[in-house]
Amino acid sequence: MESAKLDQLKLFINQCKSNPSLLSDPSLSFFRDYLESLGANLPASAYKSGEKHHESKSGMMDDLDDEDTEEEEETTKPKEEEYHSDEVVESDIELDGDVVEPDNDSPQKMGDSSVEVTDENREASQSAKGQAMEAISEGKLEEAVEHLTEAIMLNPTSAIMYATRATVFIKMKKPNAAIRDASAALEINPDSAKGYKSRGMAKAMLGQWEEAAKDLHVASKIDYDEEIHAVLKKVEPNAHKIEEHRRKYDRLRKEKEERKVERERQRRKAEAQAAYEKAKKREQSSSSGFPGGMPGGFPGGMPGGFPGGMPGGFPGMPGGFPGGMPGGFPGGMPGGFGGGMPAGMAGSGMPGMGGGSAPGGMPGMAGSGIPGMGAGGMPGMGAGGMPDMSKILNDPELMAAFKDPEVMAALQDVMKNPANIAKHQSNPRVAPIIAKMMSKFAGPQ
Repeated sequence: MESAKLDQLKLFINQCKSNPSLLSDPSLSFFRDYLESLGANLPASAYKSGEKHHESKSGMMDDLDDEDTEEEEETTKPKEEEYHSDEVVESDIELDGDVVEPDNDSPQKMGDSSVEVTDENREASQSAKGQAMEAISEGKLEEAVEHLTEAIMLNPTSAIMYATRATVFIKMKKPNAAIRDASAALEINPDSAKGYKSRGMAKAMLGQWEEAAKDLHVASKIDYDEEIHAVLKKVEPNAHKIEEHRRKYDRLRKEKEERKVERERQRRKAEAQAAYEKAKKREQSSSSGFPGGMPGGFPGGMPGGFPGGMPGGFPGMPGGFPGGMPGGFPGGMPGGFGGGMPAGMAGSGMPGMGGGSAPGGMPGMAGSGIPGMGAGGMPGMGAGGMPDMSKILNDPELMAAFKDPEVMAALQDVMKNPANIAKHQSNPRVAPIIAKMMSKFAGPQ
């Protein structure tokens, strides 16, 4: 900024220091708002009677930070009830039927199925089996097991011997021993109906309802009998209850996992939204000041002027600024304002804007240049007058363009030498702005 402008700005600041009531003028409200946005605490005299004292921007930012913190805490704080609602606690299943305590005896003797069995051993094995059957009929189960064990050792390749001993262990309520014998029988003969039947009944005794039902169904397909049917009538209801129970809680666990994933997605979305709102609030707070230095101006300038300029006198301020602020758009305030610049804008205005054309002025400004220009003025102005600045200040396209460094550089280039307007006519970003400004200056035709 030029030293002359700085001196005039210092004078204005000193006047405000000595007489803060100057800031109560409505035309300086933008400057007062700017000071508040920097955290300034202005005296009561800087406001009109009854006017609300605005909270300093720093205080507003503190409040924003507090609000943001609270929002983040609310966003990230896990809700206890959600976690409780996600707990999947399996209920007990009411099952019918009696079970027995598992037998933990040492494993019974098992034969070697790889040995070669002679005919003599087969006959002896059958004889031992006959004795076992006689003992079973007499209720002598321990004796029957001994005879069947002898038969198995004589002929370890016989699936029926193992399956028969398994049925005796079931009668003795030794389900684990029965399962070992039934499984051995099925290894020898995978189609042993008695093997599946014995193992299914033994598993039912242990409460292994689903596995029991599976074995019993296989046995029924191979060789159906009434005993299998009777046992299945007790086993299947429990197996179905267990299956439904498992499906129910599998579904609940899946839903729990889906809720967890959705909750995490919502949490991330909330965090992103909170961050966006926080940034938006900060942007709105920071943009309540005016871009480019002092509020109310255009980028790089003082309020009310175009780049580098300041109006020559604030309305209502005693005396205005002596001499106005040279170098506005272009050249400060021509004439007519208290303490403003004389009508010709000699020295600091646009070259040639004083009545007539000063050396180096805009070609034809005194007579044959831009249409509609009075002597020494901009298009549409009377001698030494100014255009209606509200037409420019209220034009959003122009206001946005003034924030574009490329546009501002071009405008300043034209101000230095109006002949340079030709080299910017091909620039699609600059040419429309220059044309629009000229139409604003031209006023009504």
